[in-house]
Amino acid sequence: MEKCTEKRFLFVFSFLLVCCAAALTACHKSDSGAESTSTTTGDSVSTFKTVGLGNGVNIQPSYYNGGNPNFAWSLMKQQTNIKTVRIEIEPGYETQAKTWIANAKSNGYGVIATYHKATVLGSDNTADLNAAANWWVANYASLAAAGSFTVNLMNEWGSHNLTANAYASAYNATITTLRKVYSGTVIIDIPGWGQETAIAAAAAKGYNGGTKITDGNYVLSAHIYPGAWNQAKGRYVNTSDLDDMASGGVPCMIGEFGNSGGSGADWSGIVDYAKAKGWTILGWCWNGDGGTMNMVTPSWASNGSATSFSLSSYFSVVYAKL
Repeated sequence: MEKCTEKRFLFVFSFLLVCCAAALTACHKSDSGAESTSTTTGDSVSTFKTVGLGNGVNIQPSYYNGGNPNFAWSLMKQQTNIKTVRIEIEPGYETQAKTWIANAKSNGYGVIATYHKATVLGSDNTADLNAAANWWVANYASLAAAGSFTVNLMNEWGSHNLTANAYASAYNATITTLRKVYSGTVIIDIPGWGQETAIAAAAAKGYNGGTKITDGNYVLSAHIYPGAWNQAKGRYVNTSDLDDMASGGVPCMIGEFGNSGGSGADWSGIVDYAKAKGWTILGWCWNGDGGTMNMVTPSWASNGSATSFSLSSYFSVVYAKL
């Protein structure tokens, strides 16, 4: 997994010696065929990197041109800092999703596939999360046949009011369901539309005897925008919240970031801090946003059947971070 940061040679050499030794006992093969390992370190996501997921962009294609918009892959390939695409899949678009995954893989990208049901974002209803897990049980094999990918179990399940115990209990049940068909690294979005970092860390660690997420191979994913709010702390998200998140002892990433949606959080500084910590960061979005956060023009929202694209003025907002 490539990053845009540099490390001292001696540090890397020493680190690789340790990793090579640990890999003999820690590594296993995921269902997708990519190596992945569990970890209990806080700041480091080096084990997550073994699934081959570098920095990249989100894509939300379900709602345009019957789920068959033009992805402008040739234009994306010119932007060489994009290594990974996170593709959101609305249930009902499974056939189209096979094509999305196959095309992303054929163009050389690491892929994260995400169950995304627009009507239940931020839900605390465990039935909605269970539905996502059961959807994966029904569809993982056919989707994976199109190309290997990492599973992001569900997009933005859990409100700002969700407790750590409830979050951990719900994911313990649904990850167990997912494991019927998938043994690779699973990404889970933290509560509060991806912003309640302390709640997620408490669930990961099982603080004060609370319920702990017990799976050994998962990643916590935050979503960072100007309106990112940490209700547990009663303030907007800041860089210290990423340290809180890492204190849970599992790998972490920024699954979405962008410059729109409220105000109060220094989204840019937070993303830079995550990158400095070695976290994977994924910008929102290449195309598919219903507003202004599209890296190419025309947006699918304005012309879902477009076949020719150019970089938008928003492009540099995301790309500069990658």
